Amino acid sequence: MRRARRTAHRDDSRTIAARPHAQASSKGRKVFMSKTPKSRTARLLAGVMSAAIVVGWAAPSTAQEETFKIGVVTFLSGQAAQSFGVPAWNGGQVLIEKLNAGEAPAPYATKGFGGMTIEAVVLDEAGGATTQVQEYRNLVQREKVDAVVGYVGSGDCLAVAPVADELKQFTILYDCGTPRIFEENDYDYVFRTAANATMDNVGLALYLKALGEEVSTYSGINQDYAFGQDSWADFKAAMSQVYPDATVTAELFPAFGAGQYGTEISALMQKRADVVHSSLWGGDLQALILQALPRGLFQRSQAVLSASDHVLPPLGNTMPEGVIIGARGAYGYMAPESELDTWWKDIYETKYDVFPVQAPYRMAQAILGLKTAVEKAMAENGGKKPNSDELAAAMKGLSWESPGGLIEMTNGNGHQAIQQIGFGRTVKNDAGDIILGDVIRFPARCVNAPEDAKGLDWINGGFEGAKCD
Repeated sequence: MRRARRTAHRDDSRTIAARPHAQASSKGRKVFMSKTPKSRTARLLAGVMSAAIVVGWAAPSTAQEETFKIGVVTFLSGQAAQSFGVPAWNGGQVLIEKLNAGEAPAPYATKGFGGMTIEAVVLDEAGGATTQVQEYRNLVQREKVDAVVGYVGSGDCLAVAPVADELKQFTILYDCGTPRIFEENDYDYVFRTAANATMDNVGLALYLKALGEEVSTYSGINQDYAFGQDSWADFKAAMSQVYPDATVTAELFPAFGAGQYGTEISALMQKRADVVHSSLWGGDLQALILQALPRGLFQRSQAVLSASDHVLPPLGNTMPEGVIIGARGAYGYMAPESELDTWWKDIYETKYDVFPVQAPYRMAQAILGLKTAVEKAMAENGGKKPNSDELAAAMKGLSWESPGGLIEMTNGNGHQAIQQIGFGRTVKNDAGDIILGDVIRFPARCVNAPEDAKGLDWINGGFEGAKCD
């Protein structure tokens, strides 16, 4: 069935060449994962183990061999774990195994990082920003990691980034969508290898227009913290350019982790809109979908979910048809065909018996970017393990291929990635399984602000300089 689903989505996919329409009007825990459990429940919970062990994902190294130690931080417990944090680390685990074995395709065939065995110390991101700052210090000062790769929550990224610069520790933010990281600050040692959420919402507006959707009213339900607030602000601004006559009927901001959305669903039903936008994710998004289904919200309004493909595996055929899905990248069903993507999907599906979506893709592109930076730095320093300064110099302005396409560190003074993005709409295939159809991909420079512009200012200025051809 997985092969059938993959073929089905690719038959419907295309890369868009449309131009924007503005001119027309808990406490951190180290975990050890060595073998994948057989049951799905066990697989999902495999990351939540109490053993404080530092591990490498290949045969033990000899005393003469060097290792490269990564601190990996992602949600292994709590409402973001099942659909995001654990799949992300599952992707990191299988990729590190293959890299250490020298079994990745070119240009990543070198064993480990430049011949060094990769070791990982994995921490649970649950617990809030204050906890994450303390755990970050422990990774650097006690565990002596060579690099940190982590963080899903925007609040955690905002809290950890200045500490990374204080400690002069090379750090990759592999997710966290808020544009504020590099729009409001400059960092020397911090990099984000995924695009920020501006492109989610610019892309959604362009996708609606590309499908020929008529929109006179729209509403939003977004979490009441940095990512949710920024996402709604960007979507409203993008809609004002693409659909200048459309009006907002409701703006709702439930708390992060609320879990119960009866009041908000009632408001959305009463203040009916053509389009309902949401950037909810993880358990919050699953709860919203399951609670809205029996009340008919998805039949009354076109739902556009900006970063939502990660709920497709856990919800399966419970997912309603006709929902517009994004992933802050061209991932999973929306990935462009390539040898690297085929290899990546095969190793992930073989190990976990599930189709990879955005979380493992984003972890993979961070690790592949780190590998590229390490090996570039080693080529320049005579083959030694690079320090944080050498890694930062190598990563700045870097570009590399990922399973989701080209990643380019062009923004944030060379510290912030841009990439293409894909969207699709849920449909049932001939077997009755939910897949994505109407897949459209937008080029990186169509949906990301230019390197010298803030996202919201760029949108309000009519997408000046956008390159969508």
